[in-house]
Amino acid sequence: MISSLLVRPIRWSTALDAAGAWLLALVWIAPLLFAVWASLRAPGEALDFSLSRPFTLDNYRAAWVAAPWPTYMLNTLMLVTFTLAGQLVLCTLAGFAFARFRFRGREVLFVLVLLQLFILPEVLIVENYAMVSRLALLDTIAGMGLPYVASAFGIFLLRQAFRSVPVELEEAARVEGCSWLGVLWRVYVPVTRPVYLAYALVSVATHWNNFLWPLIVTNSPDTRPLTVGLSLFGAPESGVNISIISAATLMVVAPLLLAFLIFQRQFIQSFLRAGIR
Repeated sequence: MISSLLVRPIRWSTALDAAGAWLLALVWIAPLLFAVWASLRAPGEALDFSLSRPFTLDNYRAAWVAAPWPTYMLNTLMLVTFTLAGQLVLCTLAGFAFARFRFRGREVLFVLVLLQLFILPEVLIVENYAMVSRLALLDTIAGMGLPYVASAFGIFLLRQAFRSVPVELEEAARVEGCSWLGVLWRVYVPVTRPVYLAYALVSVATHWNNFLWPLIVTNSPDTRPLTVGLSLFGAPESGVNISIISAATLMVVAPLLLAFLIFQRQFIQSFLRAGIR
């Protein structure tokens, strides 16, 4: 009798947790589902939820020819590639130094790095704009990506991952004659590869969706990324058509959704492995 009373609250708690999870998932995915629905309806019928009306792909064709999406896509790919490459190099070196080297002021410097996580990038827009202007990088891919190359989150994540690597592997590599860079490249980087994959997904998603800074630093269609192009495409001045705007939005987010669906298991496991130690 007592055991049944103990099991029943646990089952109720599990059921409530599952119901809450499904409710949150539904709330999160509702805008995406509406975008899919609206993109397949004729103009003016996006808010008509009747299944008697026919579905169409004309909105995707109209959205594709209405803006230079291939140029925007290429600019976005160049932006995320430039930013991620710089982040991987700098964050790897900094994370390795914080994890394996002892030097005066190491903990203070690491705390200063962590403090950057509490500073919104928007706060530094004026200073970043002034610096990029001095470097003559306005309206360039490098100007859009340079302020984000030194990532405090990346340094923290890789530092935690490097600290989880057994020291015996490092000592064995040193005995074999590897330099510190050789140890980093042959031991630490291969062991923490899932963490790199997870961080790459986070970085690509973040800068793929970044809007405010690219909007400020770009002036011509030749350098605009997808987010800026989409905002101009859906501006009231060009006419608001919910169906076509929804189709354009899905074209912009489709690569990210596909990447997450492919790498979701590695994404979750790598963050579980990179816990605070």
